[in-house]
Amino acid sequence: MADEKIEKSMQLIPIGVMHCHLQSPAAAPRNYDESTVIGTLEIYPQFREALDGVEAGQTVVALFWLHEARRDLLKVYPRGDRSRGLRGVFATRSPVRPNPIALSELRVLAIDGTSLTVTGVDVIDGTPLLDLKKKI
Repeated sequence: MADEKIEKSMQLIPIGVMHCHLQSPAAAPRNYDESTVIGTLEIYPQFREALDGVEAGQTVVALFWLHEARRDLLKVYPRGDRSRGLRGVFATRSPVRPNPIALSELRVLAIDGTSLTVTGVDVIDGTPLLDLKKKI
């Protein structure tokens, strides 16, 4: 079956980790555009060269693996608001999803080696970073 073949070939390797003061999902802002939280993206040393061209002042798009998110729900109340009715997770920005990948836009404040000080943090301390891209 084609689906089994694809599933077996998938592999994600974290390129870094977020360090910040947010310790629980409940403490995290609901979205990066609502956040003024500052944190540090630690890029692992083997990916140092991939940072060439990233500069302070830029906005980067970060893909995170929400390691503490539930993966067993397919419907949620958007933003926890029961008056809005249940919706499929693919129609929401909920962290609860089969593959808990989050997208954040972060403004780079400073770079020191492989550490990027960023603002707009909406993930918790220790969240694995999957990829980083310059915002167009």
